[in-house]
Amino acid sequence: MIKNKLGITDSVLLAKEEEKISKKKALEMFDSGFLDNLEPGKFVSLATIHKYLFEEIYDFAGQMRDVNIAKGNFRFAPVMYLKPSLDNIDAMPQSSFEEIIEKYVEMNIAHPFREGNGRSTRIWLDLMLKKELRVVIDWSKVDKEDYLMAMERSPIKDIEIKYVLKKALTSDVDNREIYMKGIDHSYYYEGYNTFEIAKLK
Repeated sequence: MIKNKLGITDSVLLAKEEEKISKKKALEMFDSGFLDNLEPGKFVSLATIHKYLFEEIYDFAGQMRDVNIAKGNFRFAPVMYLKPSLDNIDAMPQSSFEEIIEKYVEMNIAHPFREGNGRSTRIWLDLMLKKELRVVIDWSKVDKEDYLMAMERSPIKDIEIKYVLKKALTSDVDNREIYMKGIDHSYYYEGYNTFEIAKLK
């Protein structure tokens, strides 16, 4: 159970509150034009997104983790190599779809935060695609299992995740509906599906 600002000790209740609060913040980011002022492809922009989403919930929002973390059998970048790893990712090229997805895969391997990596990094990915190529991913067209399996294999071979995401590209980059459905889907990948973003007030 991760310590939180809400004083919640029940993990199910925390997950619900986290989903509700951070989905509202995700929509706020879009509606206010906040995302348009961020530099695409930089860790500082990802940290800013993460802080915006989770600052009402966690003290560590927007801060690089100081513990080692793993998912299943996969260990993300060790803390001692995290900063150099993020510096390398910052320097990676991002002028084509392939380069952008490679950068995204590397950021996923780095997993710089204690919690909320996937949700904030998918927004960061779309920001890169939008600014560099004038496309975004319509996440509602990306099957959960296909995505999760492709991401799991991506550190070894990224051809699969490139294929899965390329099929879901849209040039309708300013469509609020696509963005909202995308946030709901992004949360669904992580097991958060209690609230629909469109119905949150």
